[in-house]
Amino acid sequence: MKLHTTSYGEAGPRVAFCHGLFGQGRNWTGVAKAVADDHRVTLLDLPDHGRSAWSESFSYKAMAAEVASTLREIGGSDPWAVVGHSMGGKVAMILALSEPDLVSRLCVVDIAPVDYGGLTSFDGYVEAMAALDLPATTTRAQADRAMRDAVPDDVVRAFLLQNLRRDHDGWRWQMNLDLLARSLPKLGGWPRLPSDARYDGPVVWVAGADSAYITPDYRPAMEALFPRVRLVTVKNAGHWVHSQQPATFTAILRDFLR
Repeated sequence: MKLHTTSYGEAGPRVAFCHGLFGQGRNWTGVAKAVADDHRVTLLDLPDHGRSAWSESFSYKAMAAEVASTLREIGGSDPWAVVGHSMGGKVAMILALSEPDLVSRLCVVDIAPVDYGGLTSFDGYVEAMAALDLPATTTRAQADRAMRDAVPDDVVRAFLLQNLRRDHDGWRWQMNLDLLARSLPKLGGWPRLPSDARYDGPVVWVAGADSAYITPDYRPAMEALFPRVRLVTVKNAGHWVHSQQPATFTAILRDFLR
């Protein structure tokens, strides 16, 4: 599978960014440009998202393998700093655990290597997108109005609607909505790994202070797999830390990449 990528920067160590569920590589554009003065940055559209190809089933291990293949295609044997948020954070962790020589350091944003028991908080988003009458939709503004009751948060609704694309047949969802909807339990889960799985490189674990995705109960699981992990909690931020506090997050990342 060929993953769609966008690049910034012409010199320096390589950095790859992995987005979260229903996202795209371009969600990281602001942060990417902020570090591209001295890094070569690649934004990835993960499988079944953005402009990347669709698959027939969901698997974190398969996603990580596709990312590894893409990074090697771009950089050969170069090591990469890998940044991942939420779903992309799980992909990044599995990539580091399975391909440690490829990952020089790891930044995991507001997610833990645990089974969250499904992503029920996303059910409403899936239902809202599935309920949108695409053949009757003529403008993006119309789609926005149609989803407003189901998704009242303007920021979240705009985030979801960035996946709406228009071609000669009308409007369509760019991501593989049917597959992702069926896969919410797997998306919330964590795959079985070898008992000796471990990544010994440096890891910064960035949590939103107002998010429930990282709790003290999850710290043992993280430290068992990533013994060099350092937890940083960002005030006035929920799950989308890098979007809600971009300056703070960028400062944390720049310091970590030095």
